[in-house]
Amino acid sequence: MTNKQDLGQLGENIACRYLVEKRYKIVERNFRKQWGEIDIIAKAPDKTLVFVEVKTIRQYNNDFVNNDNVISAEDQLTKAKLQKLQRTASLYVGYYPNLVDDTKGWQIDLLALTIKENNYVIKHYKNIIL
Repeated sequence: MTNKQDLGQLGENIACRYLVEKRYKIVERNFRKQWGEIDIIAKAPDKTLVFVEVKTIRQYNNDFVNNDNVISAEDQLTKAKLQKLQRTASLYVGYYPNLVDDTKGWQIDLLALTIKENNYVIKHYKNIIL
């Protein structure tokens, strides 16, 4: 694995622990098809089916010298990536309609992780849409 893959895997593992602590039930991880991928699929405590995109960055001490040049984890989710996520989630729901509660539906969340040394910060953005 490359450093980028290792960082992504670490971020997804932290994200899963975070979600479980928040009483989400993990349904599937790393769903991949030729038309797209989803990092984590989970059921929220209120039974909403949640497609979770995880974006992780590692921040080093010198990253704070000029805050104008610091890229956040959130910046890694582009409009094109979000469109692809929405399409992939919609196709997933078509394959597994039994996972969707008729009264709650489904949504896409972003978990943005910033890792610095041995600490991390998680920002959870719920129900992100274009």
